Amino acid sequence: MDGTVAVVTGAARGIGRGIALVLGEAGAIVYAADRESRDHRHSALPGTIEDTAEQVTARGGIGIPVRVDHDDDKTVESLFERVRVEQGGVDLLVANACDGNALPFAGGPFWTLPLEHWHNMIDIGVRSHLVTAWYAAPLLIERRGLVVLTGYTDPDAEVIAGHLFYDLAMTSVSRLARSLAHDLRPHGVTALAVSPGFTRTEAIIATLGDDVPGGDSVEFPGRAVRALLEDPDVGRHAGLTLPVADLAREYGFSDI
Repeated sequence: MDGTVAVVTGAARGIGRGIALVLGEAGAIVYAADRESRDHRHSALPGTIEDTAEQVTARGGIGIPVRVDHDDDKTVESLFERVRVEQGGVDLLVANACDGNALPFAGGPFWTLPLEHWHNMIDIGVRSHLVTAWYAAPLLIERRGLVVLTGYTDPDAEVIAGHLFYDLAMTSVSRLARSLAHDLRPHGVTALAVSPGFTRTEAIIATLGDDVPGGDSVEFPGRAVRALLEDPDVGRHAGLTLPVADLAREYGFSDI
């Protein structure tokens, strides 16, 4: 994967950081995009784009930090204009940015849930995936690349996590993957969604403690993304939402 150009949004921490690290380990050029930088902090949780970029480089790739606020489409546009000038195309887009943990996450009857969840999960989550793909599409077509959206799926749940806003966001990500795949397939670009399991992100550890039993590392979804990128027949997955655990069985990788 030396020379592979990847853009990972929401890369300052959590699953985005884990995906960026695995791609760096494989020798990729990784643009780590997020609003969390050393000069502009929005959360007390650890992690910035500079941290991720340095870790990507330390693993053998090339990490490039880019501050992007997904409340501002112009910053997304600027990100891909920079990538166009510097690289000429994109092999992999991982649309992962979301602000679902901005408010305390607890399910319940919809009328008891703060309406701010709409902005954090739908606008910053689902819409940011779409806007990112919108600006990335010409560069992906240039390389016949791969689009990976991150979300969660639970076909057995009546309402995912018992949380209306979360259920809407995650269901929308799956439908977005189908629609992107439909439009990009004729241009040689594959789009799909991956669904991690319970993952030990910084937010989860801050809430539940470091010794909570079980859970995947943030790099486990990264191994799924790498396996998909290296699969010459990845197009067979176009439009699907694929649990990371199922991909681990299919491709034969394990967690760290």
